[in-house]
Amino acid sequence: MNTATTTPSVSHHTPLSRRPPGSGLRRFKDRVATIVLTTTMILAMIPLFLIVLEVVRRGIGVIDLDFFTQVEPPPRREGGGYVAGFFGTLYIMLPAIAMSIPFGIATAVYIVEYGPNRLTSAIRFFTDVMTGIPSIFVGLFVHGLLVIGWGGLGFGTFVGAVAIAVMMLPIVTRSAEEMLRLVPDELRNAGYGLGARKWQTIVYTVLPAAAPGLTTGSMLAVARGIGETAPLMLTAFGSSLLVTTFQGEPQGSVPLQLYRGATQPFQAGIDRAWGAALCLFVLVLLFTVIARWIGSRALVGTK
Repeated sequence: MNTATTTPSVSHHTPLSRRPPGSGLRRFKDRVATIVLTTTMILAMIPLFLIVLEVVRRGIGVIDLDFFTQVEPPPRREGGGYVAGFFGTLYIMLPAIAMSIPFGIATAVYIVEYGPNRLTSAIRFFTDVMTGIPSIFVGLFVHGLLVIGWGGLGFGTFVGAVAIAVMMLPIVTRSAEEMLRLVPDELRNAGYGLGARKWQTIVYTVLPAAAPGLTTGSMLAVARGIGETAPLMLTAFGSSLLVTTFQGEPQGSVPLQLYRGATQPFQAGIDRAWGAALCLFVLVLLFTVIARWIGSRALVGTK
């Protein structure tokens, strides 16, 4: 009986000590690209670092308890604070949040869950356009529509909130749309399989699954709205006194007081403007960090 012997195939491996042709050039290109990208990143961070350093250096000496509890004195006088601006910013942002976030999320739900169609395509197009519109145009639009039009509501908190809501709306809509698209279709099909209607699936399944992402986008929109100045110049107009009237009297805000304090020639007023700039920077940074933290926690939870 003949037995057939098979010779095992020998695989040829290139020793690690022997470099393949062209590896030196690829390694050189990789190092050059790394150096160029690192240098570009450092150059881009230098202006940001200098701005932050200057704002902290000039504003830290102004921040104290009086800065948050007292009204602004005449520009020549030292001391005082921006309590009117902080109160006005909060007063404006609350109705702006109430108008923009629910409406923006509802718009995103319609685009994702009931599209695509001609209406959703038009909504998405105009949302993208609104994202790039200069903020002064929004202020001019609200000024012409509400401040001096439609019965002449005048300057006040409400029209300022409308302008800020218009600025926040496209950010909320676009971010909410992206978050809703990340919800797996299996979750929707599971809801339909259990006999739930479409609106029940959206409310009880889709929105809770996308809640961390929706929160992140909303907080980033709020951070954008807090720092807006141009729309409020034509709507809220600004005031250095505490104003509790919802509409009909000029309302203050931190960005407006900062702008007017920085443009007057007296050093005391300029110093207070630096303090306000530091407060705005901390507020925006706080909202951004919280939004990033919520987003990272959401990513960890999905793994």
